[in-house]
Amino acid sequence: MSIKAFGQDRPQLQTLIEEIVDSGFVGASLRVHDEQGEWVGSAGEAELGGGVRPPTDGHFRIASNTKTFTAALVLQLVGEGWIALDSPMVDYLPEFDLDERITVRMVLQHTSGVFNFTGELNEDGTIVAGIPAPGTPWGQEWVENRFKTFRPQELVELALSKRLRFEPGTGWSYSNTNYVLARLLIERVTGRSFPEEMQRLILGPLGLSGTVTPETSPEIPEPHAHAYYRYEEAGQEKTVDITRHNPSWNPCGGDMISTTQDLATFMSALMSGKLLPPSLLAEMCTPYPTGIPNMDYGLGVFVATTADGDTVITHNGGHAGYATLMYSTPDGAKTMIASLTCVDDSAMSVALPFQQAQQRLVNEVFCRPVHS
Repeated sequence: MSIKAFGQDRPQLQTLIEEIVDSGFVGASLRVHDEQGEWVGSAGEAELGGGVRPPTDGHFRIASNTKTFTAALVLQLVGEGWIALDSPMVDYLPEFDLDERITVRMVLQHTSGVFNFTGELNEDGTIVAGIPAPGTPWGQEWVENRFKTFRPQELVELALSKRLRFEPGTGWSYSNTNYVLARLLIERVTGRSFPEEMQRLILGPLGLSGTVTPETSPEIPEPHAHAYYRYEEAGQEKTVDITRHNPSWNPCGGDMISTTQDLATFMSALMSGKLLPPSLLAEMCTPYPTGIPNMDYGLGVFVATTADGDTVITHNGGHAGYATLMYSTPDGAKTMIASLTCVDDSAMSVALPFQQAQQRLVNEVFCRPVHS
């Protein structure tokens, strides 16, 4: 299919991403695959003040969309007989003081109750601190130590030193710790590293040559747009380029790098049954109530309802100045991938514009009649 770039033939998509950039982002890239074929465009700048648009084939940190890859990998290992979804996690990882009621399913579903090592917000508005991370009150500390290496085991141990958020299986709370546990589970049962298993079961078979599991490397392949962090020091506002950083602070929950093309290929393959048998794909897309309007959670994916009442399978993520949206119809026939870059800060100033951008894109691509 032909690629329509920079607004050709579908100017409403180009106008939309330009308006999204104007709402507070540095740059945006969008890829839509639907009945009309494939459209790709970008808006804004690849670098602050650079005047050059983000590359439409650029690499970016996909943040929590990593969780969908990780969950798909665990489910493939379930299909191969390495793992049982409803077995206790402690059976696989006995070295940790895990509650014996926490199962593999609960980890992938965020129903384990395990503390989020990047910090938790209590109902009364108080914060239980975790490690310094972007978008927290300790964001400046993260910036100053952004090349530090964290071991997955130490992140789990930190989380397990805190009390459970709720009894396992009785509630839902998004926790990056769950996906560090999923990584350790993958490595324990296979005897191979997470990158090796990701290459064997997903990246290699799908030909995702633009997707990287960086481990501790701060590098991001060219071409790419840049991401930034803003903070105040001694009464002066500072803006730092944080494109390069060590992503080991969020392993398997937010560290992977990809492209809009690879994410579209991945979501289409996943939803059309090329990676998982029907029974496991159904398990992945079975919604558990989150309390978020029109947005429940399966195993590594959100199961969302559009304004038209249709179901879409999605994940999104924000990670150190990068924000990514990943959407598909349940059959994989229509996909929408967006990468946004911003100037991040501890106040999460782009959180509301990000939510609004998400809603506008979903409405345009999945709700409105197809434009001729």
